[in-house]
Amino acid sequence: MKLLIKLGGTLLESQASRELLCRDIAGLQARGLQVVVVHGGGKRMTRRLAERGIESRFVNGLRVTTPETMETVLEVFAGSVNHELVASLNQAGARAVGLSGIDACLVEAEQMDPALGAVGRVVRSNPELLDLLAARGYIPVVACVAGDRQGRLYNVNADQMAVACAAGFQADQLIFLTDVQGVLDSNQRPRTLLTVEDCGALIENGIATGGMQAKLNAAVAAVRQGVGEVRIAPGALPEVLESAVAGRSVGTRIVLQEVKAGA
Repeated sequence: MKLLIKLGGTLLESQASRELLCRDIAGLQARGLQVVVVHGGGKRMTRRLAERGIESRFVNGLRVTTPETMETVLEVFAGSVNHELVASLNQAGARAVGLSGIDACLVEAEQMDPALGAVGRVVRSNPELLDLLAARGYIPVVACVAGDRQGRLYNVNADQMAVACAAGFQADQLIFLTDVQGVLDSNQRPRTLLTVEDCGALIENGIATGGMQAKLNAAVAAVRQGVGEVRIAPGALPEVLESAVAGRSVGTRIVLQEVKAGA
């Protein structure tokens, strides 16, 4: 089984939380699963910019990335956050390898909008490096930085990076670990299963907005590109990854379309 896990930056803020998740990830890999991890780190990024006197500006949830900001993106995402996560996975008994989309042109991007600066839109993923490492028992840990063939660097939304890597890797399951329990309906009750059509309705009716709308758009893109299923689940829940892989009811499972009993 091929599994891609996207870790939200909030879950990596605490050393205890990071180490607990890394033990779970290492345990899955030790059982023979091929695992790839993609991570964010936005909160630390905002703090580091503030320390440098640089204001964080966002447009539609995307961080405006000036040359000064891009320098900090590399330092934080591809530097401290990535290295700490790799170290915690190694401590848990795994063999983790820190990467970004720049390595071996793993994820190629283009400028999304000049007004956003060096914010990238993914245009292509080249999964050979992920396949090679995962098949040999390593866990690739990918920071959300991409580039192009002309040497330009881009800050890429971590959810979009996860989708690109999961689709290229042909993951059976993509798990978004977040700080929420899953996708809620209009009565604020968690949904256990959603189809692409259901996701569209939640967005169209204004029930899923902001960050959750972005998550659902990413999930829909993933299953449409061949990922078996996507799950949005609470990263703080004990053994959440084990439950998700085992098919137990945890968070919200998103599929292309529901298979009816007896079909």
